[in-house]
Amino acid sequence: MSLGKAARSLVNPVRGFLRPWAAAVSRSYAAAAEARAVLENELEGIRAAGTWKAERIITSKQGPQINVDGSRSSILNFCANNYLGLSSHPEVVQAGIDALKLYGAGLSSVRFICGTQDIHKHLENKLAEFHQREDCILYASCFDANAGLFEVLLGPDDAVLSDELNHASIIDGIRLCRAKRMRYKHMDLSDLEKQLKESQSSRMRLIVTDGVFSMDGDVAPLTGICDLAEQYGAMVFIDECHATGFLGPRGRGTDELLGVMDRVHIVNSTLGKALGGAAGGYTVGPKPLIDLLRQRSRPYLFSNSLPPPVVGCATRAVELLLASSEIAQSMTAKTMRFRNRMTQAGFTIAGSAHPICPVMLGDARLASLMADDMLKLGVYVIGFSYPVVPKGKARIRVQISAAHTDEDIDHCVDAFIQTGRKHGVVS
Repeated sequence: MSLGKAARSLVNPVRGFLRPWAAAVSRSYAAAAEARAVLENELEGIRAAGTWKAERIITSKQGPQINVDGSRSSILNFCANNYLGLSSHPEVVQAGIDALKLYGAGLSSVRFICGTQDIHKHLENKLAEFHQREDCILYASCFDANAGLFEVLLGPDDAVLSDELNHASIIDGIRLCRAKRMRYKHMDLSDLEKQLKESQSSRMRLIVTDGVFSMDGDVAPLTGICDLAEQYGAMVFIDECHATGFLGPRGRGTDELLGVMDRVHIVNSTLGKALGGAAGGYTVGPKPLIDLLRQRSRPYLFSNSLPPPVVGCATRAVELLLASSEIAQSMTAKTMRFRNRMTQAGFTIAGSAHPICPVMLGDARLASLMADDMLKLGVYVIGFSYPVVPKGKARIRVQISAAHTDEDIDHCVDAFIQTGRKHGVVS
């Protein structure tokens, strides 16, 4: 056989193998290009609707004043969940540094393998004490706490009755469970009672509500909810992310504010807002429930334990609140100062007496433009629009912090008035 024939005898089978492979690769690239076009078209639709959510870059620590990339001077921050100003509190920061030095950056493990340190148990005990509940379990976030609860607690013979405007993490958590799912109209006790009557054949029923609804700043009617729960033999769950640390005489939350701490059975909340602002969530409630969650809650079993610096910061924040309610009590006057001045200027502010103060504008593009103009006047706020809030309910959600001064609040209001006049919102 000649050398040429020998070469062809080797090359032809390789070509035969490569042709279908090359065709498969070509089809794969075509599919990827088609998917990319679909994604880009979807993104263009978001931009055209005026609901694009740009992320501003902060170049400083969190606080009432921050540095924002592109701005020459510090900016007043009025849209963080830093309700008590503890995100950069010196004692909270130092506690995180100390925990980092003593316990390291992280555990590289989940809790039940080798991820539980004494500081995790200490924080859980402190949180249970703070909420006056039997026990506590920590999660990487309150989203995880909500995702991990309902599937464990409720089965196909049970029913869950959820406020229609509950947080997305509650909705997603409920989707994971096999219980009968029922939604009642927002804060509507009559509709809740109707659904309690319809679900009386269920083995166990759980009423689920945000303590404070974060988009509107309205407080759930917990007294009425607890009355109905006791009348119809149901349990009550509340998500307290926007209440823990500052609502109620001692900052214990919505249940303390409304005098029903002993009537609410389960509380989920976060460490990522008022309690230091880093990350983490938790469930507090009856010890048998907490024990069961440690055995079966998937986000707990399959997520790394909270990093020691986060635990250290949160623990010190809780200790500060256990020692004094002074910071929490300072919120009321500051909140009402903003709400009263804005209302007098002609703005519509949703909610009532809560540091979440939504400035209602309706139009998504208007909310975005006004937020950009506010930044030029030295105030950091963000426009909220669909799908974060319903269509036609766009707003700028202002959040008051205990760290804000009266002068900060007045500057924010003055900037709103100037911007509102420019866009014809107020006269």
